[in-house]
Amino acid sequence: MKRLEDYQEIVGDEVIFRIHNKMTKLYGKHVVHVNSTYQGGGVAEMLSSLVPLMNDIGLDAGWRILHGNPDFFGITKKFHNALQGDPLHFTHIKRDLYVNNNEDFSQFTHLDHDACIIHDPQPLPLVRFYKKRQPWIWRCHIDLTDPNQRLWNFLKSFILKYDLVIVSNEKYLRKDLPVKQIIIPPAIDPLSPKNKPLTEYTIQKTMKKFRVPLNKPIITQISRFDKWKDPEGVIDIYREVRKAIDCRLVLCGSMASDDPEGYKIYSKIMKKHDALIKKRELILLTTENSILVNALQRQANVVIQKSTREGFGLTVTEALWKGKPVIASNIGGIPLQIQDGESGFLIDPQDKKGTVEKVISLLKNPEMGIEMGEKGKEHVRKNFLIVRLLENYLDLLAEVIK
Repeated sequence: MKRLEDYQEIVGDEVIFRIHNKMTKLYGKHVVHVNSTYQGGGVAEMLSSLVPLMNDIGLDAGWRILHGNPDFFGITKKFHNALQGDPLHFTHIKRDLYVNNNEDFSQFTHLDHDACIIHDPQPLPLVRFYKKRQPWIWRCHIDLTDPNQRLWNFLKSFILKYDLVIVSNEKYLRKDLPVKQIIIPPAIDPLSPKNKPLTEYTIQKTMKKFRVPLNKPIITQISRFDKWKDPEGVIDIYREVRKAIDCRLVLCGSMASDDPEGYKIYSKIMKKHDALIKKRELILLTTENSILVNALQRQANVVIQKSTREGFGLTVTEALWKGKPVIASNIGGIPLQIQDGESGFLIDPQDKKGTVEKVISLLKNPEMGIEMGEKGKEHVRKNFLIVRLLENYLDLLAEVIK
């Protein structure tokens, strides 16, 4: 289990002292986080670091995983997409299954803590099935700029029972929501297996284990196989780049239990691009392995994040932390992380030609990528590490827990 003191060398003495000092208002308090999966995706990764750190400094913090069957997660995936602008055939069956699943979970999960922090739409209705004795906080990690209005109106019936809503970006604040809203950007753990320093030997050994040849420059995107991450668009970019520079594309994404669409998208790519895959020009990896992601990001010459919608984009944060040049869509929380032309490149996800030119430029000028990577890493150190997220939560909890 990590301790706050383990981060002292990274963030400095003042930050560590400040966190311990803020904790004095919260001794003896008990909080709980609830989300829908233990692994796969940025929420689970953040909680796996944040909850132990909360406990280390004296806050009693728990973590509950919402149980659900495949039908439930199929529906909540549709909800996730609809909150980001997709059309939705919203039926009473979908609504009832969604609500009833949360009610069933509430029957065997006791939430009698001093504060309840509910992550994303899947466990949102839980607030209806408890007698509120404490503040309830909804932490939404999704882009809410253009939600399906019918679904949003339905979900608001639950959100209005909450005391506070947290979003990742100023753009996601909702004028039609009277509940108090605050902004807390996500963060990465620099000491997690996915982000900790690796020896060159470990990197090479990992690449060999997962059959990633190193005889060509590597372009990679680390993301779920999700339509909003546009893996097909990344492959189109790669096909154009390789006309100018012989290189290899690696798409790496875990299959989270709450994302049933991932397998379908992965299978479609396998069939469509079979020739490239057989020649190991295009490599698809789905193993849930943090060291693999770490090694791949460190080995990559260019990291892409060609999302068409993005709540924040922690894979961008991870790559920047490893000092890599990143080319990413100018959407969601990504512009908070990249200063265009200085610590990476921001792109219009529809601008194929411009993206291809930027990838080629970085492959031809590795010294430019090194310079960008150094600036990007320092920006992450100051703004997007787990210790900052911990401090944000302490400030919040000190305000809402009486």
